[in-house]
Amino acid sequence: MKLFSRFKWLSGRSAVIGVPYLWLAVCSLIPFLIVLKISFSEMDISDPLGTLLTYVDGALDIKIKLTNYLFLAQDDIYVITYLTSIKFALYTTTLCLIIGYPFAYFMARSSQSVRATLMMMVMLPFWTSFLLRIYAWKGMLSNNGVVNNFLMSIGAIDAPLHMMNTPFSMMIGMVYSYLPFMILPLFTNLSKMDVRFIEAAADLGSTPWSTFWRVTVPLSKAGIIAGSMLVFIPCVGEFVIPDLLGGPATPMIGHVMWDEFFSNNDWPMASAVTVVVILLILVPMGILNKYQTEAEQGR
Repeated sequence: MKLFSRFKWLSGRSAVIGVPYLWLAVCSLIPFLIVLKISFSEMDISDPLGTLLTYVDGALDIKIKLTNYLFLAQDDIYVITYLTSIKFALYTTTLCLIIGYPFAYFMARSSQSVRATLMMMVMLPFWTSFLLRIYAWKGMLSNNGVVNNFLMSIGAIDAPLHMMNTPFSMMIGMVYSYLPFMILPLFTNLSKMDVRFIEAAADLGSTPWSTFWRVTVPLSKAGIIAGSMLVFIPCVGEFVIPDLLGGPATPMIGHVMWDEFFSNNDWPMASAVTVVVILLILVPMGILNKYQTEAEQGR
C-alpha cells in the first residue's frame, strides 16, 4: 500500500511536470526542428518541406545543404538587416525601461484603489485590435494627420513634418505596443519588494536618490530582466510595425523572412533566416540565464 501511494505521487508529479514540457515540445521544439530541416534542404517547389534523406538502390543518401547559411554570412543585405533589427530592438527595450520603470514604481507604491485604476490603464490597449492601434498611429503621424494639423493650427510649423515611414514613426509604434510588457513584470517585482530595506537605508543616512540606485534597482533586477526579455525578443522579429510605420530606412529581419517565404517562395532560405534569428535570441538568453544562476548560487 505504501509502495502504491508512492508510485501514485510520482505519477502525479510527473504529469504536472510533463504536461508543460509536452506543450513546449509540440508547439515549439517540433516546429523549430521542421524549420531547421527545411533550411538544410534543396529548393523544391513540389515539396516545400524538402528532403534530407533519400533511399536509392539500397543506399541511404544524406544531403545537407549549407549554401543558405554561407550566403547569409556573405551577403551584406542580410548582415545589415540582422544588425538593424537588433539595434532597434535594443532601442525599444531601453526606451520601454526608461518610461516603464517610473510608472511601475508609482503603481507599486500607490494605494489599492489607485493601483487597480492604473493597472486597467496599462491593460486597456489590449482591449482593441493590435492592427487598429497601429493604423491609428498612421493616421496621427501622416503628413495630413492629427499631429501635423494640430501643430499647423497653433502656428508651430508652416509645413507638415515628415514623420511617417521613418525610424521615428517605427520607434513610436514599437515602444507604444510593447510598453505594457515592460511595466507588468516590473510592477509585479516592485509590489513584492520588502519596503523595510528602504526604511533601513533611510535610517542609515542614505538619500532617496542613493537608496533608489543602491537598494531599489538591485532588488528589482529580476523584473528588469524579465521585462527586457519580453520586449526585446518579439521586437527582433517584428514585422507588422516596421511594415506599416517604418520605411526603407528601417529594414527589419521580419520583413526579409516574409519576402523569402511568400514573395520569393524560397522556403530553405527563409528557414535559414529564421533559424539564425532564433539563435540570435537564444544565445543571449542562455548566457543571461547562466549568469543569473551563478549569481544566485554565489549568494
